Amino acid sequence: MRMSEGCLIVISGPSGTGKGTVCSALLAKHPEIAYSISATTRKPREGEQDGVNYYFKEKTVFEEMIQNGELLEWAEVYGNYYGTPLAPIREKLSAGKDILLEIDTQGALKVMEKFPEGVFIFILPPSLEELEKRIRGRGTDAEDSIKRRLNAAAGEIKLAEKYQYAVINESVEETVETVAAILKAEHFKSKRCTAIINEISKSKGE
Repeated sequence: MRMSEGCLIVISGPSGTGKGTVCSALLAKHPEIAYSISATTRKPREGEQDGVNYYFKEKTVFEEMIQNGELLEWAEVYGNYYGTPLAPIREKLSAGKDILLEIDTQGALKVMEKFPEGVFIFILPPSLEELEKRIRGRGTDAEDSIKRRLNAAAGEIKLAEKYQYAVINESVEETVETVAAILKAEHFKSKRCTAIINEISKSKGE
């Protein structure tokens, strides 16, 4: 018997902390967790499928979604809209399925306002020095880009206090185990177990 409804897990962290790797490893180890698919107005790239990689929308449709409050959060990037549709998330949660949303801090703050019952986890680097080492180790960023990312990281890390949990990513495997443990504990919070509590309280003999 499932103790509670599904949880929305929101994971954020500065570029270079390995949050994407953590999310991929979490989904691989726990296939029962669904991944939140974003909506966008950009054209599909070769091999991309609607409803798999993104929900591809016309600009007018996306703007209607904004006006109707159908998005948890949204932003315009390089002339295209990107956002998180609310309906698929509520559908999966109501079915008792956990759903993972990897998003930047600004988007996460918007989600906190609309979905305060979510589980918000901030992935931290061991230090800013280690973060710089990781970014440089990728070998894909120019020097000015590295400085911008590090400056942005310092500001983002200050927002970690707004999250319910902060996890230092020293080892992907350990971080995945920690996130999974957080999720397991969240399912046992009484506020998430009202249905089963009511069911038991009404059972014969009570």
